[in-house]
Amino acid sequence: MQREIFQGILIPFLGTALGSACVLFMKNRLNPMLQRALTGFAAGVMMAASIWSLLIPAMEQSETMGNLSFLPAAAGFWLGILFLLALDRAVPHLHMNSSKAEGPKSSLQKQVLLVLAVTLHNLPEGMAVGVVYAGWISGDAGITAMGALALSLGIAIQNFPEGAIISMPLRAEGISKGKAFFYGMLSGAVEPMGAALTILAAGFVVPLLPYLLSFAAGAMVYVVVEELIPEMSAGKHSNVGTVLFAAGFTVMMALDVALG
Repeated sequence: MQREIFQGILIPFLGTALGSACVLFMKNRLNPMLQRALTGFAAGVMMAASIWSLLIPAMEQSETMGNLSFLPAAAGFWLGILFLLALDRAVPHLHMNSSKAEGPKSSLQKQVLLVLAVTLHNLPEGMAVGVVYAGWISGDAGITAMGALALSLGIAIQNFPEGAIISMPLRAEGISKGKAFFYGMLSGAVEPMGAALTILAAGFVVPLLPYLLSFAAGAMVYVVVEELIPEMSAGKHSNVGTVLFAAGFTVMMALDVALG
């Protein structure tokens, strides 16, 4: 069990590291069409993961409430939305495409702020993985090891383009490939840390699973709607992002149902 948990909480971080490694092999910025496609795919994966891996299990945890079993999920979902909203107000807000940022800051400063913002946004994703594994450890939460693995894989898929979108612009600003890779990878390091801390607090987490699962879903949906969808819809051929969104949604839905 310990090995499965260790692997599960590291998988999302591996997705970020692999995405960040693109800077080691590609000379220029990501092709805008490719960036739009990857972002759309990531958005679809996160949206499906929020529904099948988080919200539905949250409501299943509250079945004893009958027709009101949606209430804990709804409450947790809104807490997640409001948490990310407060985070965006506390941290200088930047969309994933840093060229949209406004203000007197230099381009390099904007990239540094982007790394900080993405790092903070990654924390709820790590906690989501930790919450699901804590539910599995409890043995009576209706969560399987394969279901937890599906969520980890889904977040890793989402993290791949995110890592590239961070590291490659840093390289374009003159930072060495090694440092750009390191900073991109570092943005994902909070995920296994958040997951591990959540698992260690399993005794406190398990009784609150419906709220915590849906909290993670709300945080992830906020990122999709606020960051990923505008990015995948920008510029020409926005339908590419839409089609890849549907593909990502389908892949994650299939993973969760097949493995869960």
